[in-house]
Amino acid sequence: MTEKIYLENPYLRQIEARITEKKYMNNKYYIKTNKTIFYPNLAGGQPGDKGTINGVQVLDTYEDGIDIVHVVKDNIHSDKVQLSIDWNSRFDYMQQHSGQHLLSSVFYKLFNGETIGFYIGKEYVYIDINIPKINEEEIEKIEEFANKIIFSNFLIKSYIVEREDMEKLPVRKEPVVNSSIRIVEIDGIDFSPCCGTHLRSTGEIGMIKIRKVESYKGNIRVEFVCGNRALKDYTWKSKSIKDISNLLSSKDKDIYNRVEKLYDAKENLDKENRLLREKLYKYIVADLVRKSETVKGINLIFNKSMDMEFKELQNMLSYINLIENTITFFGIRGKDTGQFIISRSQNIEVNMKKILEEISQNIKIRGGGSPQTVQGACPMNMLDKTLKAFYDKVVENL
Repeated sequence: MTEKIYLENPYLRQIEARITEKKYMNNKYYIKTNKTIFYPNLAGGQPGDKGTINGVQVLDTYEDGIDIVHVVKDNIHSDKVQLSIDWNSRFDYMQQHSGQHLLSSVFYKLFNGETIGFYIGKEYVYIDINIPKINEEEIEKIEEFANKIIFSNFLIKSYIVEREDMEKLPVRKEPVVNSSIRIVEIDGIDFSPCCGTHLRSTGEIGMIKIRKVESYKGNIRVEFVCGNRALKDYTWKSKSIKDISNLLSSKDKDIYNRVEKLYDAKENLDKENRLLREKLYKYIVADLVRKSETVKGINLIFNKSMDMEFKELQNMLSYINLIENTITFFGIRGKDTGQFIISRSQNIEVNMKKILEEISQNIKIRGGGSPQTVQGACPMNMLDKTLKAFYDKVVENL
């Protein structure tokens, strides 16, 4: 079996070892050693370590029964090897994992909330707690309590117990093994079966910052960061607040109120803008109808060079379609592509979708829609031909 040095001393960054087995598969080498400091990927929810074996990058690590397999791209020719892990990555995972134990313990102590899910991502960590909801004041209480434990610098230790000794310990969850159960204890505060790497004391966690809490499958999902991640999180947020503060010429503590006022002002301007646009649409529609052609009692509005954004045309069509006996043919000339939108009043029984299908058999166009309105795109040099084809087919169906 592989001796798992990372459980005995997670602070060891480099060791000498001996290769006991090596296989070549899928253009990679799969190596077992007599001992290792590499933590296997996602064992107990913790990501694996980064690092090298004799300078060759380790791509992955995983458990194979009682052994640990190291996956490398290049061959290692010596049986005696030096294993080196990326310490920054290892320490980060220890901060997050120890912080998770502590935060889960506080949820359990204060609100009887059990952790039913745990994940360490590249940027954030989350735990799922089996309580249906929690308010902001309660979250602040949890965060404050957890950080007081951190600042008190309680010892974190691990040891092995057997199943019969489990009843003597107030563990938060049941172990997944029945013998040689590894317990990670935060100095009388928390006892949890765990095979991960952990810090020596709570002080090394640095701090815990809860970033977000949301409902998740009838429970709550708590996203948080610890230690250096919490510092980085604070750094970018502090810079953002400072930049916004400078932009608005306001003190950092006042920027929320300032932004809120700006947002309200924007909403009012948007409302005024919508009302003005509605008036403008009505004027444009009236002018288009006045200039339209009448065929069999139907107003045909035809404009192949509308100077409007496509979305604006769609909005304006809702006003045109309120006018009975009206059919609209609009084209927009883009840089490389032409766009079209064809629509009719509700009282006209012409199936625009069917016409689109017929035209697309002879002209290369992309589009879709409903029996009332179709829209799409075509090559720029085909826009006139496309609009003319729609016009002729619609007139034919009147």
